[in-house]
Amino acid sequence: MTPWQITLLIIIQTLLSLVLFAAAIAILVFLLRKPMRSFKYMDLVVFDKLDRQVTPSRNRIMLFVTSLGKHQFLIPANLLLIGYFLFIERQNWFSIRIATIALSSLVLMLVLKSLFRRKRPLAPLLKAVKGLSFPSGHAIMAVTFYGLLIYIVSHEIAIDWLRIGIYSLLLVLIIGIGFSRIYLRVHYASDVLAGFIIGLLWLLISLVVLDGVEEYVKREIQ
Repeated sequence: MTPWQITLLIIIQTLLSLVLFAAAIAILVFLLRKPMRSFKYMDLVVFDKLDRQVTPSRNRIMLFVTSLGKHQFLIPANLLLIGYFLFIERQNWFSIRIATIALSSLVLMLVLKSLFRRKRPLAPLLKAVKGLSFPSGHAIMAVTFYGLLIYIVSHEIAIDWLRIGIYSLLLVLIIGIGFSRIYLRVHYASDVLAGFIIGLLWLLISLVVLDGVEEYVKREIQ
Protein backbone atom coordinates (compact mmCIF):
# COMPACT_ATOMS: atom_id res chain seq x y z
CA MET A 1 0.00 0.00 0.00
CA THR A 2 1.18 3.53 -0.75
CA PRO A 3 1.58 6.09 2.09
CA TRP A 4 -1.48 7.95 0.73
CA GLN A 5 -3.58 4.79 0.86
CA ILE A 6 -2.44 4.09 4.43
CA THR A 7 -3.27 7.65 5.47
CA LEU A 8 -6.70 7.49 3.82
CA LEU A 9 -7.46 4.17 5.51
CA ILE A 10 -6.55 5.57 8.92
CA ILE A 11 -8.68 8.67 8.38
CA ILE A 12 -11.71 6.63 7.24
CA GLN A 13 -11.43 4.16 10.13
CA THR A 14 -11.03 6.91 12.72
CA LEU A 15 -13.82 9.08 11.34
CA LEU A 16 -16.17 6.09 11.23
CA SER A 17 -15.41 5.25 14.86
CA LEU A 18 -15.82 8.89 15.88
CA VAL A 19 -19.17 9.21 14.09
CA LEU A 20 -20.52 6.00 15.64
CA PHE A 21 -19.35 6.98 19.13
CA ALA A 22 -20.65 10.55 18.80
CA ALA A 23 -24.00 9.20 17.57
CA ALA A 24 -24.24 6.93 20.61
CA ILE A 25 -23.47 9.86 22.91
CA ALA A 26 -26.03 12.02 21.10
CA ILE A 27 -28.70 9.44 21.87
CA LEU A 28 -27.64 9.45 25.51
CA VAL A 29 -27.94 13.24 25.55
CA PHE A 30 -31.66 13.05 24.94
CA LEU A 31 -32.09 10.17 27.38
CA LEU A 32 -30.07 11.72 30.20
CA ARG A 33 -30.70 15.45 29.82
CA LYS A 34 -33.52 15.53 32.40
CA PRO A 35 -32.01 12.99 34.85
CA MET A 36 -28.74 14.99 34.77
CA ARG A 37 -30.47 17.86 36.55
CA SER A 38 -30.62 15.72 39.68
CA PHE A 39 -26.81 15.71 39.81
CA LYS A 40 -26.80 19.48 40.34
CA TYR A 41 -27.43 19.08 44.07
CA MET A 42 -24.56 16.60 44.41
CA ASP A 43 -22.28 18.91 42.44
CA LEU A 44 -23.05 21.78 44.80
CA VAL A 45 -22.40 19.57 47.82
CA VAL A 46 -18.93 18.82 46.43
CA PHE A 47 -18.28 22.56 46.04
CA ASP A 48 -19.36 23.15 49.64
CA LYS A 49 -16.98 20.45 50.90
CA LEU A 50 -14.07 21.90 48.94
CA ASP A 51 -14.72 25.44 50.21
CA ARG A 52 -13.22 24.40 53.54
CA GLN A 53 -9.99 23.27 51.84
CA VAL A 54 -9.25 26.47 49.91
CA THR A 55 -5.95 28.19 50.72
CA PRO A 56 -3.67 30.49 48.67
CA SER A 57 -0.96 27.81 48.46
CA ARG A 58 -3.43 25.18 47.25
CA ASN A 59 -4.75 27.66 44.71
CA ARG A 60 -1.27 27.97 43.22
CA ILE A 61 -0.82 24.20 43.14
CA MET A 62 -4.19 23.68 41.45
CA LEU A 63 -3.44 26.36 38.87
CA PHE A 64 -0.19 24.60 37.99
CA VAL A 65 -1.82 21.16 37.82
CA THR A 66 -4.70 22.43 35.67
CA SER A 67 -2.19 24.04 33.26
CA LEU A 68 -0.94 20.54 32.39
CA GLY A 69 -4.34 19.85 30.83
CA LYS A 70 -4.59 23.09 28.84
CA HIS A 71 -4.18 23.25 25.07
CA GLN A 72 -1.26 25.66 25.53
CA PHE A 73 0.65 22.74 27.08
CA LEU A 74 -0.87 19.76 25.27
CA ILE A 75 -0.39 21.06 21.71
CA PRO A 76 3.43 21.48 22.05
CA ALA A 77 3.61 18.23 24.04
CA ASN A 78 1.81 16.31 21.29
CA LEU A 79 3.98 17.89 18.58
CA LEU A 80 7.16 17.02 20.48
CA LEU A 81 6.03 13.41 20.90
CA ILE A 82 5.09 13.13 17.23
CA GLY A 83 8.46 14.55 16.21
CA TYR A 84 10.32 12.27 18.62
CA PHE A 85 8.75 9.05 17.33
CA LEU A 86 8.80 10.22 13.72
CA PHE A 87 12.39 11.45 13.41
CA ILE A 88 14.32 9.96 16.34
CA GLU A 89 12.74 6.60 17.18
CA ARG A 90 11.51 6.08 13.60
CA GLN A 91 8.29 4.52 14.88
CA ASN A 92 5.73 6.02 12.54
CA TRP A 93 2.76 4.19 14.01
CA PHE A 94 3.25 5.80 17.42
CA SER A 95 3.30 9.18 15.68
CA ILE A 96 0.10 8.28 13.83
CA ARG A 97 -1.59 7.22 17.08
CA ILE A 98 -0.61 10.42 18.87
CA ALA A 99 -1.79 12.73 16.08
CA THR A 100 -5.00 10.81 15.41
CA ILE A 101 -6.08 10.50 19.04
CA ALA A 102 -5.22 14.14 19.85
CA LEU A 103 -7.22 15.55 16.93
CA SER A 104 -10.18 13.18 17.22
CA SER A 105 -10.43 13.78 20.99
CA LEU A 106 -10.60 17.52 20.38
CA VAL A 107 -13.35 17.11 17.77
CA LEU A 108 -15.29 14.74 20.01
CA MET A 109 -15.07 17.14 22.96
CA LEU A 110 -16.36 20.08 20.89
CA VAL A 111 -19.23 17.99 19.47
CA LEU A 112 -20.33 16.81 22.92
CA LYS A 113 -20.14 20.28 24.45
CA SER A 114 -22.32 21.64 21.65
CA LEU A 115 -24.84 18.82 22.20
CA PHE A 116 -25.16 19.22 25.97
CA ARG A 117 -24.67 23.02 26.14
CA ARG A 118 -24.37 23.01 29.91
CA LYS A 119 -23.25 26.32 31.37
CA ARG A 120 -20.26 26.56 33.67
CA PRO A 121 -20.57 27.12 37.44
CA LEU A 122 -21.70 30.67 38.23
CA ALA A 123 -19.07 31.41 40.89
CA PRO A 124 -15.55 30.31 39.85
CA LEU A 125 -12.96 30.33 42.62
CA LEU A 126 -10.43 32.66 40.96
CA LYS A 127 -11.54 33.76 37.50
CA ALA A 128 -14.21 32.93 34.96
CA VAL A 129 -13.49 30.56 32.07
CA LYS A 130 -15.11 30.81 28.65
CA GLY A 131 -16.92 27.97 26.94
CA LEU A 132 -19.36 25.27 27.96
CA SER A 133 -19.14 22.97 30.94
CA PHE A 134 -20.20 19.42 30.07
CA PRO A 135 -18.18 17.31 29.60
CA SER A 136 -14.88 18.62 30.97
CA GLY A 137 -12.45 19.10 28.11
CA HIS A 138 -9.52 18.97 30.53
CA ALA A 139 -10.70 15.57 31.79
CA ILE A 140 -11.15 14.16 28.28
CA MET A 141 -7.81 15.44 27.01
CA ALA A 142 -5.96 14.39 30.18
CA VAL A 143 -7.21 10.81 29.85
CA THR A 144 -6.52 10.57 26.12
CA PHE A 145 -3.07 12.22 26.23
CA TYR A 146 -1.64 10.84 29.47
CA GLY A 147 -3.50 7.55 28.95
CA LEU A 148 -1.80 7.26 25.56
CA LEU A 149 1.52 7.85 27.32
CA ILE A 150 0.68 4.87 29.57
CA TYR A 151 0.07 2.81 26.41
CA ILE A 152 3.41 3.94 24.94
CA VAL A 153 5.29 3.25 28.19
CA SER A 154 3.82 -0.26 28.30
CA HIS A 155 5.43 -0.94 24.90
CA GLU A 156 8.69 0.97 25.32
CA ILE A 157 9.88 0.38 28.90
CA ALA A 158 10.82 -3.16 29.96
CA ILE A 159 11.94 -2.41 33.54
CA ASP A 160 8.98 -3.33 35.77
CA TRP A 161 9.57 -0.92 38.67
CA LEU A 162 10.15 2.02 36.33
CA ARG A 163 7.10 1.21 34.22
CA ILE A 164 4.86 0.91 37.30
CA GLY A 165 6.27 4.15 38.71
CA ILE A 166 5.48 6.04 35.49
CA TYR A 167 2.00 4.46 35.37
CA SER A 168 1.32 5.69 38.91
CA LEU A 169 2.62 9.19 38.19
CA LEU A 170 0.49 9.53 35.05
CA LEU A 171 -2.65 8.22 36.80
CA VAL A 172 -2.16 10.69 39.66
CA LEU A 173 -1.69 13.46 37.11
CA ILE A 174 -4.91 12.56 35.26
CA ILE A 175 -6.90 12.52 38.50
CA GLY A 176 -5.20 15.71 39.67
CA ILE A 177 -6.09 17.61 36.50
CA GLY A 178 -9.74 16.60 36.84
CA PHE A 179 -9.79 17.49 40.53
CA SER A 180 -8.21 20.89 39.85
CA ARG A 181 -11.13 21.82 37.58
CA ILE A 182 -13.60 21.10 40.40
CA TYR A 183 -11.44 22.83 43.03
CA LEU A 184 -11.21 25.95 40.85
CA ARG A 185 -15.01 25.82 40.34
CA VAL A 186 -14.79 25.96 36.56
CA HIS A 187 -16.44 22.54 36.23
CA TYR A 188 -18.95 20.52 38.19
CA ALA A 189 -17.86 17.13 39.54
CA SER A 190 -20.27 15.46 37.10
CA ASP A 191 -18.55 17.27 34.20
CA VAL A 192 -15.20 15.81 35.22
CA LEU A 193 -16.50 12.31 35.90
CA ALA A 194 -18.20 12.25 32.49
CA GLY A 195 -15.00 13.55 30.88
CA PHE A 196 -12.98 10.74 32.45
CA ILE A 197 -15.43 8.08 31.24
CA ILE A 198 -15.77 9.51 27.72
CA GLY A 199 -12.01 10.04 27.40
CA LEU A 200 -11.25 6.48 28.50
CA LEU A 201 -13.85 4.99 26.13
CA TRP A 202 -12.56 7.04 23.21
CA LEU A 203 -8.92 6.19 23.97
CA LEU A 204 -9.72 2.46 24.05
CA ILE A 205 -11.83 2.65 20.87
CA SER A 206 -9.12 4.62 19.06
CA LEU A 207 -6.35 2.22 20.08
CA VAL A 208 -8.36 -0.83 19.02
CA VAL A 209 -9.12 0.77 15.64
CA LEU A 210 -5.55 1.95 15.04
CA ASP A 211 -4.04 -1.36 16.17
CA GLY A 212 -6.34 -3.11 13.71
CA VAL A 213 -5.36 -0.74 10.90
CA GLU A 214 -1.66 -1.27 11.65
CA GLU A 215 -2.02 -5.05 11.51
CA TYR A 216 -4.00 -4.82 8.26
CA VAL A 217 -1.42 -2.56 6.63
CA LYS A 218 1.46 -4.80 7.69
CA ARG A 219 -0.30 -7.83 6.20
CA GLU A 220 -0.87 -5.96 2.94
CA ILE A 221 2.75 -4.90 2.71
CA GLN A 222 4.09 -8.44 3.23
